[in-house]
Amino acid sequence: MFPPESDRLGNAMIDQKRLEQLVRLMVDNDLSELDIRDKDQTVALKRSLGMVQAPMVTQAAPALAAPAASGGGAAAPAKDDGLLTVESPMVGTFYSKPNPESDNFVKVGGAVGPDTVVCLIEAMKVFNEVQAGVSGTIERVLVENGDPVEFGQKLFLVRPN
Repeated sequence: MFPPESDRLGNAMIDQKRLEQLVRLMVDNDLSELDIRDKDQTVALKRSLGMVQAPMVTQAAPALAAPAASGGGAAAPAKDDGLLTVESPMVGTFYSKPNPESDNFVKVGGAVGPDTVVCLIEAMKVFNEVQAGVSGTIERVLVENGDPVEFGQKLFLVRPN
């Protein structure tokens, strides 16, 4: 199951792509634990089903955070310096509102706090609330309702208070 010895990143570390494949295997098959061993490596992964992970909050890189807004979104700020990103804590489907008849959790220009729910990510028919993890004002929403998202994908740009 592991790549040939020449593809490994040394004896103490597993290749990041292989690790991502194993995590997807767990998610796709609704596994809570995965333990794989060969003569050189042991990989043991555990996850809590239905448990909400805190989103990653990172400093937005100006060159990456400044593309023109696509259809219907607010115009991109002239300068994205100092903006933080709220990133997806998992692979799944992004939902901007709790149900089709409700308003979005957050809107551009709206204030958020660390505990403010900004969206839902559906993974394996489990809806996981994602919190902002930072205080500030929503500057941009980077994904559309119903879009598939990847682990670590930027979802929102937030101007910190």
